[in-house]
Amino acid sequence: MKKHPKKERQRLLVETIERNPFTTDDMLAAQFNVSVQTIRLDRMEIGIPELRKRVEDVANRQFQNEVRSLPLEDIIGDIIDLELDQRAISIFTIEEEHVFQRNQIARGHYLFAQANSLAVAVMGSDSALTARANVTFIQPAKLGQRVVCKVSVSARDDASKKTLRTVKVESYVNNHIVLKGTFEMYPEVEAN
Repeated sequence: MKKHPKKERQRLLVETIERNPFTTDDMLAAQFNVSVQTIRLDRMEIGIPELRKRVEDVANRQFQNEVRSLPLEDIIGDIIDLELDQRAISIFTIEEEHVFQRNQIARGHYLFAQANSLAVAVMGSDSALTARANVTFIQPAKLGQRVVCKVSVSARDDASKKTLRTVKVESYVNNHIVLKGTFEMYPEVEAN
């Protein structure tokens, strides 16, 4: 595979990331036949943030006016797809503060929080409340892994905003399920 001169590689790097901001440094290194460190240095030199920041920026731009039930900063993980009252997907990277130090396994409440906050976010209302949760942890997620959470609203009654809605949730690491379950949600909550 032909190596590109630095300036050309950086130009192509910008084009590639503009087309797909979710491209990893590993993928870019393979595409340009250089080391991951070279890609990181190129990104820093031309001002392209790391993947996590790019995903967050895309999510914030795309969904900031759609999610009404809670602020985006209260969602655990980064939303990458959202269709209100239908489905949503988020990505959460397990970092040092999310794991047990002894075994580097993610603390379950972070996986639960990702799923629950996404279930709240998918509600197309100004507020939402979890009435009941039934989740099963299938296998552990570990430090450095990316958890992809998918939720879908599987039961709803459009005639009454007060009717409970059922949200099915599944979380994956490398296409292996780590958490699954359902949340029953009140899509409209009135303050007292």
